[in-house]
Amino acid sequence: MMSPKENSTRCTEGRSRLKGICGKQAEVRTQGRVAFPAGLARVNEAAHRSRQARFTALMHHVDVEALLRSFRRQRRRAATGIDGVTVEEYARNLESNIKDLCERVHSGRYRPQAVRRTHLPKPDGGLRPIGVLVLEDKIVQGAVAELLSAVYEADFIGFSYGFRPGRSPHSALKALERALITRKINWVLDADIRSFFDSVDHEWMLRMVAHRIADPRILQLIKRWLRAGILEGGEWKETVAGTPQGAGISPLLANIFLHYVFDIWVTKWRRAQARGDMIVIRYADDTLLGFEHEKDARRMLSELSERFGKFGLRLHEEKTRLIEFGRYAAERRAKRGERRPETFDFLGFTHCSGRTKDGRFIIRRKTQRKRMVRKLKELRIEAKRRRHWLMGKQQKWLAAVLRGHYAYYGLPGNFQALSLFAYEVRKMWFRALCRRSQKSRMTWERFNRLLSVFPLPSPTTRPLRDWLA
Repeated sequence: MMSPKENSTRCTEGRSRLKGICGKQAEVRTQGRVAFPAGLARVNEAAHRSRQARFTALMHHVDVEALLRSFRRQRRRAATGIDGVTVEEYARNLESNIKDLCERVHSGRYRPQAVRRTHLPKPDGGLRPIGVLVLEDKIVQGAVAELLSAVYEADFIGFSYGFRPGRSPHSALKALERALITRKINWVLDADIRSFFDSVDHEWMLRMVAHRIADPRILQLIKRWLRAGILEGGEWKETVAGTPQGAGISPLLANIFLHYVFDIWVTKWRRAQARGDMIVIRYADDTLLGFEHEKDARRMLSELSERFGKFGLRLHEEKTRLIEFGRYAAERRAKRGERRPETFDFLGFTHCSGRTKDGRFIIRRKTQRKRMVRKLKELRIEAKRRRHWLMGKQQKWLAAVLRGHYAYYGLPGNFQALSLFAYEVRKMWFRALCRRSQKSRMTWERFNRLLSVFPLPSPTTRPLRDWLA
C-alpha cells in the first residue's frame, strides 16, 4: 500500500486524490486539464505510457498548422525585434510567409537572430533584463514549446504551476491556502533563486532535455536559441548562460531545468528525509516549502543551497527566509512573548495568518506593497504621456487597467488594497487633467462630475464561495 507521504507527492498540494477515478485518469487531471491538437495528443499519450521513453522523431509536428497556431497567439502590439517586423506586416502575406518559414525550419536554413535586450524596473529597485525576439523566432519557439509541452506534461509534478496549460497563479495560491490550513505546517521556507533566468547552464539544460528528446533537429534548434546572442546598445554579446526572459521557449525550458534540479530531488527528499509533514508549491522560479518540524526546514535550507550550487544556481541570501507560520504559530509565539507571526510574499500577495470570528485559522492576503508602488509609478509615467488624449480614450485605457488589476488581485479579503489602488488611479487621473494646460480650472467637484460621464470600474473581489470551490 502506498504510504501517505508518497501519495502526497503525486497530488496537488492541499488537494486529495479524486475519489471514484482510476489512478491514471486522476493523474491526468492533477497534471492539468488541457486538450492538445490530434497529433500532439498522441505524443502526450505516448509520454504518459512510458516515463522513460525518448522521442526520436518530433520535427514533423512543427508543420504549417503548428506555426499558424503559434502566430495567432502572438500579441498584435508586441515590441519588435532587431528586424523591426510587426505582426500586422507579417500577416499581409501570412500564408506564403508561414510556408517559407516552415520550409526553412525543415531544411535547416532557419537561423535564429540575436535577441534585443531591454530592461524593466524590479520591485527591489533593480532592473530586470527582457529579451525581445524577432517575430519569426517567436513563431517557431511557440510551435516547439507546444510540442515539448505535450511531452513534459506527462512528467511534471503536481506542485509545479508556472507557465503550464490549465494552470495559473491563482491555482498555486489556492493550493497553498488549502495546504497551510489542512496540513500540519508550522514553518514556511520562502526560497528565492538569484537571477535564475540569467544563470541557467546551457550544457546542463541540453543534457536535461535530451533525457526525453532524442530528435537531433529539435535539440539543435534549442541549442541555437540559447546561443543566439544578445544585442544591447548596438553591440552583439555572446550568451554563455541563461535563457532570455520574454522568449516563448524560456518558461518551458525553465520548468524542465527546475524539474530535474529541484522537483524530482525534493520529492525524493520528502519521502526519505522529512520526519514530519511537508508541502511544496513552485511557480516558475518562485518556491515555497512548508514543514511541520523546524529541523526539517533548516536541513532543507542547507541541502537546497548545496543542491542548487551543483547546477550553477544560488539562493538569494536576503530574499530567502525561514519563518514560523501556521495554525498554531501565533499561540506559540505569544507564549514565548514574541510578536505575531511574520508575513511572506508570494506571487504578488503578502500572506498573513488570521482567525475567523469563530476562531478558525485562515490565510489573509493583500496586494504586495512593492508591486502596487511599482505599478502606480508606471501608470503615472503613462498618464503623463496620454494626458492630452480625448477623455473617452483616457477613460477606456484606465478602465482596462483597473479591470485587469481587479481580475488578478481581487481575491477574498483584499478589498481594502483594491480600493486604495482605485483611489490612487483616480487621483493620478485628476492630477494629469490639471496639467493639460497652464490655465486649467479642474477641481475635484468638476472631476467628480466628469466621472459620472466617464466612469471608472469600482473594485470587486471574488466571492469566497467561488474561490473555495
